[in-house]
Amino acid sequence: MAESSDDEQRSPLSPALIATLVAVPVMVIAVFIAFAAVKYSNRPDTESIPVDGYSTAQGEGSEKCAAFVDALPDRLGDFDEKTVDGDTARWSRDGSDPIVVRCGVSRPDELAPTSALQVIDPVQWFMTDTVQGRGQAYVSVDHRPYIAMWVPAGSGNAPITDVSALVAQRLDRAPLDFGK
Repeated sequence: MAESSDDEQRSPLSPALIATLVAVPVMVIAVFIAFAAVKYSNRPDTESIPVDGYSTAQGEGSEKCAAFVDALPDRLGDFDEKTVDGDTARWSRDGSDPIVVRCGVSRPDELAPTSALQVIDPVQWFMTDTVQGRGQAYVSVDHRPYIAMWVPAGSGNAPITDVSALVAQRLDRAPLDFGK
């Protein structure tokens, strides 16, 4: 009988093992929550848009920019909340970076004779920045003044197509300038 009493007193799991089995999953969950909090506090909408930092060409086309920005539509694709600040227009949509169009930016320094250009009828665009998962920035390089445009991921082709048509209608066509 003494032996069965010892068996009853012995637990198959020691208190230290039980504490470890509880603490490890709790720590894993806490680390996951902390990681998610840090990740979502640095969401793309808190990051700057590349075209906002582009330098402005000095004294070139300010009157053309004012008229161009005024002529931009109130809606681009499904972005419908247009705001204008000087020579920059923005269109908002929930859950996305805004579309941004800036008139009068400087010629892209990276533009070279070997640069790949995208023709969006009938304007030639030079892709200046790509931010993975957020969007792409372009500068129209065959009209003056230069127009920079940020196109967020998932916005489709309609916004840049509409802006291209307006560039062709409102701005003077010019030869490509490779800065030499």
